Amino acid sequence: MSHIAAFARDEAEKADLRILKTLAVLVLVALLVPYVLTPFYRTGHPVTTLMLWRQFTGAPMSRQWIDLHAMSPYLPRSVVAAEDAHFCKHHGIDLGALREAINDAQVGEGMRGASTITQQLAKNLFLWQGPSYVRKALEFPLAVWIDAVLGKQRILEIYLNIAELGPSGQFGAEAGSNFAFGHSAATLSPRQAALLASILPNPHRRSARTPGPELRRLAGIYMARAQAVTSCWGENRGF
Repeated sequence: MSHIAAFARDEAEKADLRILKTLAVLVLVALLVPYVLTPFYRTGHPVTTLMLWRQFTGAPMSRQWIDLHAMSPYLPRSVVAAEDAHFCKHHGIDLGALREAINDAQVGEGMRGASTITQQLAKNLFLWQGPSYVRKALEFPLAVWIDAVLGKQRILEIYLNIAELGPSGQFGAEAGSNFAFGHSAATLSPRQAALLASILPNPHRRSARTPGPELRRLAGIYMARAQAVTSCWGENRGF
């Protein structure tokens, strides 16, 4: 009877080991998928995990792709000024901003955002929303890979076409501009571009369509900063 029990125990352990191996393989595949997919995003119109989720759940969602060279040149400048001032200098991660954020947290000032546009792109395309140390750990190497594979121009083009820019499922510059101002992102004025950039942290609480005093003040700051932004994305129209 003891031999039968031992045999059953061995079989159960082998079954558990097979399950663990299968789970490990599935996790490894899931981790590698973004790295395999990234080169294919040099062209086409990528969608985000949030966009897919909204489609799956039947929530409203609109996105009309617009190429970077067709946008008002004020928009990429304003977004870089607002979201990632060192966009053209770093390689996916702004180590200086990250160190400052960690130092602020250590002295009790709270952990402020230090994500680059490339990190936000990695999160939006392949990961999930909400604060998470696990997600951040996955985000860092993926951002470096995206920067190396796609380059600044393509990163900015994709980001400006997938960022949430409206309160009811408006994704990307074209949908956001049409919702807020009633016209294409191709004809955004400097102030309109700065207003769109100002709502990026939370388009559900901030409105470029009906901006309050604080948002207008913030847009004024970004509009001024945009003039000093270094371009690394092949602008083809002057100011």
